[in-house]
Amino acid sequence: MQVDVARAKKVKSILVTLPKPENDKSPYFTLADKYNLRLDFRGFIHVEGVSAKDVRKEKINFADFSAVIFTSKNAVDHFFRVCEEMRYEVSSELKYFCISEAIALYLQKYIQYRKRKIFFGKQTAKDLEDVLKKHSKEKFLVPCSDVANEETQKWLQDNGYDFTPAVLFKTVISDIKDLEDVFYDVIVFFSPSSVQSLYENFPDFKQNNTRIAAFGATTQQELLKHDLILDIPAPTPEAPSMTMAVEQYIKVVNK
Repeated sequence: MQVDVARAKKVKSILVTLPKPENDKSPYFTLADKYNLRLDFRGFIHVEGVSAKDVRKEKINFADFSAVIFTSKNAVDHFFRVCEEMRYEVSSELKYFCISEAIALYLQKYIQYRKRKIFFGKQTAKDLEDVLKKHSKEKFLVPCSDVANEETQKWLQDNGYDFTPAVLFKTVISDIKDLEDVFYDVIVFFSPSSVQSLYENFPDFKQNNTRIAAFGATTQQELLKHDLILDIPAPTPEAPSMTMAVEQYIKVVNK
């Protein structure tokens, strides 16, 4: 990993811009214990559901679809929430396509897993390519947020699938102004919205000696819009996960 020598100060504290995990199995806790770091979690954004009334205004009728594509656990939660609000009984024949196994397993919260037709990929819609080809005649519903994953929808469009995006939840900027006088050596971002939240809460934010880690191209592009220095990018061939990238950086600067 290449490190800017002028900014290579020892890391003692990290802020992860996500809600605190519900259990202690997060790799961030392992990282904090290993290097004796102060570790805090704080959601810079949160999700709010769109009402069934607003979904109806978009003239989306769930009964028109034979399959649904889930790109996140939020999408699963809000699909079944809206179904309940609409008093719509989900057909046992509905097919579920999930971009990861974790999302597919999450469906057990709402349906009897073994009795339904569920397919999953590794991480993107493209990973579902072989399965989707066998079901190309389906009419797909794609539950999403107002800042939907355009990559997934573009891939579906480019490959000629009949799909309809349905905005069932919105990404909302959280109030984090209580962090004003709190400083961290590293702040970790995972979405453009979380970077936008930083500036909405702190319009005069100055990076100074704070190192910034960012996951994904769109998040990294948002940093550049604000003239922020990206110190720890992920994923990379050497560090496919954010925690691996952060650990590689710490190994260099905490010698």
